[in-house]
Amino acid sequence: MQSETVLNQEVLRVNMVSRQQLQSLSEEAICPICLDFFIEPVTLDCGHNFCRSCITQCWGKKEINSCPECRGEFPERNLRINRALANLAEKARELKLNPKEKGSKLYCEKHQEELKLFCETDRRLICFSCRDSREHKSHNFLPITEAFEIYKQQLECSLKSLTKKQSVMIQKELKQKVNMS
Repeated sequence: MQSETVLNQEVLRVNMVSRQQLQSLSEEAICPICLDFFIEPVTLDCGHNFCRSCITQCWGKKEINSCPECRGEFPERNLRINRALANLAEKARELKLNPKEKGSKLYCEKHQEELKLFCETDRRLICFSCRDSREHKSHNFLPITEAFEIYKQQLECSLKSLTKKQSVMIQKELKQKVNMS
């Protein structure tokens, strides 16, 4: 039983490391201007990389060209094609490491599992392993989507109430201004 627990912990650690490495790899293949995978990446004299179209558009018709990252200035538009970075971006694209979906899923720091439940007692997102732990033994849970809808409705009601109160206050202020005139 103990060896199974150790094995499970090691699998979790390897999965976490692999996810972090893939994330790091993905970040290296992202243009700092468009925040998407590089397309025709070029390297400036300062060593920073950009999509050819991004840096060309950024520079436009400026007389002095500068790096958007380090602000280094270049009299000539010396853009060197970066084939290694183009290959890396292509591999990341093939692996579907979409940079724009990077923050779309949240993971439990403790178990490295996707957060899929809302603990009503603690008012926070948790994973299934957290739900089964002693820490949350007698707590109430909702699927995230259901909790989202409930809190969204509560916020909408609060917003309507505040909007009505604001409207009443504005009308009172207008009446006072008219009465003072």
